Amino acid sequence: MAEPEITIPEQELVERFVRSTGPGGQNVNKVATAVELRFDIAQSPSLPEAVRERLLTKRDRRVTLEGVLVISAQRFRTQERNREDARVRLAAFVESGLHVPKPRIATKPSRAAKERRIGAKKERGATKRNRAQRDWD
Repeated sequence: MAEPEITIPEQELVERFVRSTGPGGQNVNKVATAVELRFDIAQSPSLPEAVRERLLTKRDRRVTLEGVLVISAQRFRTQERNREDARVRLAAFVESGLHVPKPRIATKPSRAAKERRIGAKKERGATKRNRAQRDWD
């Protein structure tokens, strides 16, 4: 089955350019090279409903309570490379919502596994018991 291709129109993205932190010489204090990319997941008409739900239920610190994804890119020294980096990271985030997680099937430990666990616990208890009984005088 082919995965659906999702394209996000330019008007749904909000870019803001801010000064980058960290080393960079004189340039870092003058040029706004860092990019803050915002994408409103909750209100986006270009996302299918199932993908939107999966993205909003993710526990990602980049998603605000209002359902807005905020990506901050300042890895590179040029504004253009940071813009590109932010968009690549946005695409990866949206793509992660395309995959339906496989439901976990609950299993029980086997009898042998239970016996191994109990045996290890008894062995550990016996070691501790022997330490307590020893007369060190």
